[in-house]
Amino acid sequence: MIVRLKKLSIIFPRRPLVMGIVNLTEDSFSGDGTLDVDVAISHARHLISEGADLVDVGGESARTNRQEVSEQQEIDRVAPFITRFEECYRNLQPIDSAQVFPPLLSINTWRPHVAGTLLKLGGDLLNDMAALPTDENARIAAAHGVALLIMHSIGLPKQKHTDVRYADIMDTLERFFAEKIELAERAGLDREAMIIDPGLDFAKQREDNLRILRELHRLDRFERPILLPVSRKTVVGEVLKLPDPGERDPGTIACIIAGMRAKASIFRVHNVRAASLAIKIAWRILEEATAM
Repeated sequence: MIVRLKKLSIIFPRRPLVMGIVNLTEDSFSGDGTLDVDVAISHARHLISEGADLVDVGGESARTNRQEVSEQQEIDRVAPFITRFEECYRNLQPIDSAQVFPPLLSINTWRPHVAGTLLKLGGDLLNDMAALPTDENARIAAAHGVALLIMHSIGLPKQKHTDVRYADIMDTLERFFAEKIELAERAGLDREAMIIDPGLDFAKQREDNLRILRELHRLDRFERPILLPVSRKTVVGEVLKLPDPGERDPGTIACIIAGMRAKASIFRVHNVRAASLAIKIAWRILEEATAM
């Protein structure tokens, strides 16, 4: 399986990729946001030095209890980071031969105008958390030669969907990705430029999230890399009874291992060092078990 990005193509199976998070916001749920681009650059540099293969930058919190920012505010927050992204890895060396280096830049936005404006400045991946309601972002990704991450959710971002119930979450996901992949292909985006994300915690209940982690292998049928944004999620806090997101890293690592067993390819995390080290040892174990 291959994913075609702007700068290179990545062939799976391989050691899963680590996506580090940079929040150019003042209201990140994990408390790690900043509106200071110098601080954001320094943070991204730290993530890369700890093993991040991709950096995912966004200018608006996904939290539904926070006001939306305007399109121009979002652009103004993220644009300076994109233009200075090279500073994040200048004079650094990869931690090992498996790290993607120079690292890739993921632009986290769902608004088409914002996506098109920011991708003119740079980026390798469009991380769209709006569940692709139309083909606009697929067309934008195709026009800029970047990959598109398609995430499952219900309704538009920034709206509460806490009461959504599914008869069968896995059946829902399978039908959703079949429809959205076809939509993106019709818009001119190559299937090999798509990554899928089951959208843990987005319009889902705790048992939905746990079932997704148990049965993620059912999404193998699409032959696309699967990204799991498991880091410090509400489901981790609920199971472990940890209301503080900063205390959820051990639970995050457990979810990463479960995801690896189900062949997830990319993990979006806050604590890159912990995730990178856990993935290294788990990959070695699973790789050798497969070879036996």
